[in-house]
Amino acid sequence: MAVYCTDENQKLAYLKKSIKSITKTVELKNHRFFIIDNGSNKETKDWFSELADNNYFGDAHVILKTNPDNVGTARAINMAWQQRKPGEHCIKIDDDMVINTPGWVELMEEAIARDPKIGQVGVKRKDLMEHPDHANPEFRSRLFNLPHKPGEKWIIAEQAKHIMGSCVMHSSSLLDRVGYLYQPGIYGFDDVLMSWRANLAGFMCCFLPQIDVDHIDPGGNPFNDWKHKQASEQMKQVSDLVDKFISHEQSLYYEP
Repeated sequence: MAVYCTDENQKLAYLKKSIKSITKTVELKNHRFFIIDNGSNKETKDWFSELADNNYFGDAHVILKTNPDNVGTARAINMAWQQRKPGEHCIKIDDDMVINTPGWVELMEEAIARDPKIGQVGVKRKDLMEHPDHANPEFRSRLFNLPHKPGEKWIIAEQAKHIMGSCVMHSSSLLDRVGYLYQPGIYGFDDVLMSWRANLAGFMCCFLPQIDVDHIDPGGNPFNDWKHKQASEQMKQVSDLVDKFISHEQSLYYEP
């Protein structure tokens, strides 16, 4: 999780809810949870210190790393992914996501285990447009049953071209093939580019819509306006980069 809470964006309240939901729905004794702080404000740093002083996470595997400045989402997440062990999948999760379904990490792991062609498996936010009957083929998805053996629970997945990066597990096979996250600036498009790279590398990208999630940042502040401006300014660069991936002019593999 990359964290960037400032006096302007007032995201600390969302961060607190996000982390609380993770402690409730993930067995952190079985999974490592990296929190990368991108130069957040003093209030956030004080809160992290309070968690440590009160032993909030107990004996869970929680690692906090801090950057003096905002290095961007992709660079921060890559700092955690550089600690990846052989065969280990990696999750990117935003600091304004509340997940309500217990055992969601194990469900994602099981999806990849049942179908190793899956490179990305993510939660599906309630504001996303993908569905099987969408008129636009870019947003048209496909529902399918994961491979099943008698006695196993049925798992339905939704294949889509692009998996929004709010909370996505990336398989170890995908990361071995394409490496780390990349984004042109410090905000946006890391998820778009990773979905393109996954598809072009022969992997499947899918949602598990049965995982109940809430995106709790309503936006509407100067920080979100800045993010939208950043995204609009980078669209041409991103489009050109995708063309280079398709033409093999640019390698799908990226290592910081």
